[in-house]
Amino acid sequence: MDIRNCAIGIDLGGTKIALGAVDEEGRLLELLRYDTETQGGYSAVLNQVVRGVEQLKGASGISISGIGIGVAGQVDPGTGAVIFAPNLDWHNVELQAEVQKACAIPVVVTNDVRAAMWGEWLFGAGLGAGDLVCIFIGTGIGGGIVCGGRALEGCSNTAGEIGHMTVDLRGPLCNCGNRGCMEALAGGWAIARRAQESVKADPVFGGAILKIAGEKVGEITARTVVQAFYAGDALAVEIIDEVTDALAAGVAALVNALNPCQIILGGGIIEGMPEMIPRIDKGVRRRALSAATGRLAICASKLGNEAGIIGAAALAMKTLTF
Repeated sequence: MDIRNCAIGIDLGGTKIALGAVDEEGRLLELLRYDTETQGGYSAVLNQVVRGVEQLKGASGISISGIGIGVAGQVDPGTGAVIFAPNLDWHNVELQAEVQKACAIPVVVTNDVRAAMWGEWLFGAGLGAGDLVCIFIGTGIGGGIVCGGRALEGCSNTAGEIGHMTVDLRGPLCNCGNRGCMEALAGGWAIARRAQESVKADPVFGGAILKIAGEKVGEITARTVVQAFYAGDALAVEIIDEVTDALAAGVAALVNALNPCQIILGGGIIEGMPEMIPRIDKGVRRRALSAATGRLAICASKLGNEAGIIGAAALAMKTLTF
């Protein structure tokens, strides 16, 4: 039997854990998904990860040489410890060391969005690019940056916190404590907040959104707004226009500062409204320096929900000694 050398990629979030065996050509050969057992605390989630790794190790025709984990939080680059993961309520947990001990396989840990960037760069829409920015727009907004053929980490391993760029000095309050962050204007939670506030202030103008949400303001989400947008609702159109403008302003600033050849857009908001990409493209070219946009391509993520798994595995293959 032909045995393929693989790494395991793990996308570890507050609601879902996805694990996959990925070969050296970026092909996802085996996939597991679980609901994250956050109610059991760190030990319960660690057990889920270890069980999943053991199951993938037992798959026929696969030899596992390393594990990459992308986690929604801040990671110590030296130890792979998770300093803080808000959606998991983790503080200073030794994730890399404990998974490595339990599984007896080398482990590398990174931020989940940076893992997705590795996937797109090595095996997805950014294949072959030396200068690119990946931006993933979901509940929050995060990113990853490649400059001169190197993935940027920054002084304290936080490079790529694109969602917390200020795009409106007097804008709404962000969860980080700042005002006017791109995430506070265009992240999924911000879209929901903007719609809820508008419906409360004017239930008639927001009637279509409220109806889709079952007449419950608290049930209005970004998905609700997108559905209302496609139905032609005026409030939803207004909100999506504001979101698109905020994203275009943020991306234009990145284009001027970094001069990438490529901007890759992904995440749930983009996947739910792919036609937002040409609108952002148009806004970026209107705002950014023409010298910076001449060779610029703005495109959609190619790997979708699998980018984090494939990217975490790719990082393991690239950085661990097999």
